[in-house]
Amino acid sequence: MAKQTFTTGQVLTAAQMTSLQQTSMGGGSTTAKTASYVLVAADAGTVVQMNAAGATTITVNTALLAAGDSVQIQNVGAGVCTVTAGTATVSTAGSLALSQYEGGQLYFNTTSAALFFDVVQGAGMTNPMTTTGDIIYSSSGSTPARLGIGTTGQVVTVASGLPSWATPSGGASMTLLHTVTLSTTSHTQASISQAYKNLYIVGRQIGASAGAAFRLRIHARTSDYIYASIITGTLAAGATTGFDSQTNAISTDNGSALQFTFYDYAETASEKVVIGQVVGNATGDTTNIMGSPFNHQTAISSLTFTTVAGTANLSGTILIYGVS
Repeated sequence: MAKQTFTTGQVLTAAQMTSLQQTSMGGGSTTAKTASYVLVAADAGTVVQMNAAGATTITVNTALLAAGDSVQIQNVGAGVCTVTAGTATVSTAGSLALSQYEGGQLYFNTTSAALFFDVVQGAGMTNPMTTTGDIIYSSSGSTPARLGIGTTGQVVTVASGLPSWATPSGGASMTLLHTVTLSTTSHTQASISQAYKNLYIVGRQIGASAGAAFRLRIHARTSDYIYASIITGTLAAGATTGFDSQTNAISTDNGSALQFTFYDYAETASEKVVIGQVVGNATGDTTNIMGSPFNHQTAISSLTFTTVAGTANLSGTILIYGVS
């Protein structure tokens, strides 16, 4: 039922009371439309419901509805229905273009100026998302913007005051640079990358015949080396170039292991420091090397694995890691 005018002493019918109740609850009788429509005075207090497959408009003109009147507008059709200002002014913080199953309230402040409250979209909130996993953030204060989904392993960070995706850089990680299979009396691994903070060396199943102690040289120089028997090893008294032990020979059975860490191996301003451990294949055959210095200020880009004495071939595997 459209907006009614009542007189003093008038008795309302049941239909009129029902219509008043519906209108006060934001409802009211429905006027179905299937084509573009211009509001008329009789639409005050009713629901104008558009049902069209194509695009339509609902036009608002002046001097038809009084201040305080309202009209509910709904779109149930597949086509977009746009609330359009004719001779009246229509203001909104949302959208005047209503997709299927969207709607809102048209409220008249004056006979020529109305507000449209888009109850579906909210206060100016349109949905910019296009892909599963997208994120909405505030751009320029209150404008919603889309941050497209990132790639696997990325995290959200802030760049220039706006959110963005980035690959996390925290935490140390190791990258295998070289795998060396020992099969001769000497092997030199050159072209070691300088892109890491530390260098980590692991030896597995190291062995050779008796009389051939293990030696690790930097840049194949005789003055910069680490060498030790695999069975036992001690830091030589007064040593300045490495740790030295030739008290026992490498075991004839394979199975010994070692590990060394060179700190700041790529820098050139100071001597190098190495911490390591040699583990033999007999009970108690363990040597810990703590902070052994090297009088060597050149970046380490080459390592040679060889023997101190004897002509037997070394065996086992050396893994060289870069630590970031």
